[in-house]
Amino acid sequence: MKLIWTDTILRKRVLFVLFALIVFRLLASIPIPGIDTVELNRFLTNNQFFGILNIFSGGGLSNLSVIMLGVGPYITGSIIMQLLTIMVPSLKRIYHEEGEAGRKKFAQYSRLLTVPLAAVQGFSLLYILEKQNILTNLTAFDRLTNLFIVIAGSVLLMWIGELVSEFGIGNGVSLIIFAGIVSRLPSWVSEHIFTFDVSQIPLYILFAVIGILILAGIVLVTEAERPIPVTYAKRVRGMKMYGGGSTYLPLRVNQAGVIPIIFALSILLFPQMIGAFLSRYSNVILVKISHVLISFTQTSVIYAVLYFIFVFLFTYFYTAVTFDPEALSTNLQKNGAFIPGIRPGLSTSQYISKVLSRITLLGAIFLGVVAVLPLVMQFITGVASFALGGTSILIVVSVVLDLIKKVDAQISMREY
Repeated sequence: MKLIWTDTILRKRVLFVLFALIVFRLLASIPIPGIDTVELNRFLTNNQFFGILNIFSGGGLSNLSVIMLGVGPYITGSIIMQLLTIMVPSLKRIYHEEGEAGRKKFAQYSRLLTVPLAAVQGFSLLYILEKQNILTNLTAFDRLTNLFIVIAGSVLLMWIGELVSEFGIGNGVSLIIFAGIVSRLPSWVSEHIFTFDVSQIPLYILFAVIGILILAGIVLVTEAERPIPVTYAKRVRGMKMYGGGSTYLPLRVNQAGVIPIIFALSILLFPQMIGAFLSRYSNVILVKISHVLISFTQTSVIYAVLYFIFVFLFTYFYTAVTFDPEALSTNLQKNGAFIPGIRPGLSTSQYISKVLSRITLLGAIFLGVVAVLPLVMQFITGVASFALGGTSILIVVSVVLDLIKKVDAQISMREY
């Protein structure tokens, strides 16, 4: 901390991040017109789907602020672009082979995709909220104005995030989500202070211990790597010999990060949203269907089992999408590198795939356990407010670890 404030460049970067987060929190407190706050609070309390959306909006959805969509459209656009690299060879070439210029072009495509995605998500969200009587007495002009406001808010937040990445320290978009999660801590702490029960002290201690163990486990698995040794062949150029060094290729145990949990939640919470729509109709069959869909909540065992399975499967899927062993094998071969005991080319690609599939098994089980842990704790204790683990804690830990690495790198540069 002392080095951060004595290093002029690092101090400016940290102050810029703080300024950007203050602007973000101010924007999150400006609501769009025509809100019934009582209906909004009731709706968010009883709706898990919008509770998850609120996390990724950075807390902007809880009061329907001008940035209610948050960085969600930009994240969705980035994920879509990554998935398209499998299906579109030209995009794969841009992303993997054109270096920094290709990645900048790829990022620009993600930004452009953010605008139509924000329009679709904004329209859908505003339509749902109006049908739930949260937005009332709106004219056609009011609806159009609100739509333009939320699209502009999402693009503005994306821009702030990129400014933080460029002029601050750490990943700007991740820091915005992190700030939205952390901003809920004061209200959560005050709520438990007011409802403090002396007889529950052993339970509080138990949860504190479990919480520390979960944090330690998340840090351990997030940082875990499987090193694959790599040797560079010696090359003679003129009268000099180059290469011949040895290094290693680090494969992360958790390659997919928090994305599989987001995908799984999107699928599992979708039936509840459909059920909420159908419950507004008076048809007997539709009412029965809506009751079945709404009853599929986090309190059911089937939900927890399906949640674990989906997270497990999506971890493998997303790792396969974002990590290309064949491209890695080709790059090693081009640079005169090889894995000792493994033939270059196809054999290297197959070896890396085999190692990756084995360590991804551990990563997938870990993510599945973290995802369902809040539900298990709720089943055991019956206390929903003490839900540990899940998406929020994974995001917070990942962002803090990344931030520490960036600060350490900046301090190391200063020492050099």
